[in-house]
Amino acid sequence: MDLAYIPSPSRGVLYLGPIPLRAYAFCIIIGVVVAVWLGSRRWVARGGGKHTVGDIAVWAVPFGLVGGRLYHVITDNQLYFGEGKHPLDALKIWEGGLGIWGAIAFGAVGAWIGARRRGVPLPAWADALAPGIALAQAIGRWGNWFNQELYGKPTTLPWGLEIDKTLPNGEVVTGIYHPTFLYESLWCVLVAVLVIWADKRFTLGHGRAFALYVAAYTVGRFWTEWLRIDEAHRFFGLRLNDWVAILVFIGAVVYLVVSARLRPGREDPDEIDPQATRERAEAAAVAVAADVSTDETPKDGKGPEDKPDGKDGKDTKDVQDSEKSS
Repeated sequence: MDLAYIPSPSRGVLYLGPIPLRAYAFCIIIGVVVAVWLGSRRWVARGGGKHTVGDIAVWAVPFGLVGGRLYHVITDNQLYFGEGKHPLDALKIWEGGLGIWGAIAFGAVGAWIGARRRGVPLPAWADALAPGIALAQAIGRWGNWFNQELYGKPTTLPWGLEIDKTLPNGEVVTGIYHPTFLYESLWCVLVAVLVIWADKRFTLGHGRAFALYVAAYTVGRFWTEWLRIDEAHRFFGLRLNDWVAILVFIGAVVYLVVSARLRPGREDPDEIDPQATRERAEAAAVAVAADVSTDETPKDGKGPEDKPDGKDGKDTKDVQDSEKSS
């Protein structure tokens, strides 16, 4: 009896005339849009401006893409350099190959530049964006499904992933394998839910929501790396990405503990986004001025100075008293 399985797409690119439309790129773009949308909502809820997250993301996203590609090329250099390899293939980002560690590291540099230009504290911005990043990763992993890459060990489980592809060296790969892209995608969704819940429950601030995202993500990444069978550098029996996950996990946990002791609570809403604070102050001043103007204007639209002499009663009495005394 045939097992049920998850079929892989026959191809990951469509052509609009001479223009290729690659599913991998679309998954990344959709992920970025979702991250910015959710991050903006969370940032506004914390007292920031509605355009701040997007303005900083303009810096963070390109840096992140470059960093992710560099990490992949450096750690998997055997795929692009050496006898029979084509170094220019390292530029073909659309064929897959973005290392999350490099993307986060370089993305943080870009975010720091954007946040500095905006006058925003980077940890607060990262806290707002953290669950959105996890969701972006969850969406982006489906690009690996379209490319039939980063699958795990062979399996007989009913949710196994069917692979039928030809590698660059001519080797044909067919079979049913663990869908590690799906495992990591589902894990990232759970991480996003965890961060949102913990942020509300414990009022996380000063970068702790982002640190929680990093710590939680690395736990799932360690497991999926253990399942993967694609070529990778190994040290003491573990893949390079497993060692990176361990180190990053330790760093994130240490930051959580130390930050909670040194800077408990969350940032003051009036301190996280100077431009938004100024805009609120200006709007409040305009509203107060409008209220004062309304209060000073009678319903008939005439002020006291518009009334004829003697019409208010008091002036008439004064005139009569003056005439009697004379």
